[in-house]
Amino acid sequence: MKVNIKKLHPEAVVPKYAKNGDAGLDLVATGYSGTTAYIAYETGLAIEIPKGFIGLIFPRSSIRGRKQFLANSVGVIDSGYRGEIIVTMKPTSPPHLPDMILPKYDVGDKVAQLIIMPYPQIELTEVEELSSTERGEGGHGSTGK
Repeated sequence: MKVNIKKLHPEAVVPKYAKNGDAGLDLVATGYSGTTAYIAYETGLAIEIPKGFIGLIFPRSSIRGRKQFLANSVGVIDSGYRGEIIVTMKPTSPPHLPDMILPKYDVGDKVAQLIIMPYPQIELTEVEELSSTERGEGGHGSTGK
């Protein structure tokens, strides 16, 4: 599948797969800004996700050593969005300890990964009752250890 991508910054890196068979395209930082409460990594890229598809931003496994986590768990890029892809991280340490947000990613580092997937358009139907299942209304931990 071909997807249009636009460089908004001269140093932007067009995402690519690191290895054959990888699911995620690596996103590289062209800059960052933020506070002790968050860091926004700019990618210098805008993308044209086709209608019927969604772009999902996930952290890379290297995040384990960065003392940060993706602020919104999984980023969502809808097909109508044409702005810059920005990856926002939060420190794992309390915001009142500014030195604890380090180490952070540097310009030129791979900061996240992009996966583009199809999704169904659904129509919800309001009903009085749902079908029964073995699990029923069992919530967290109800399927066992």
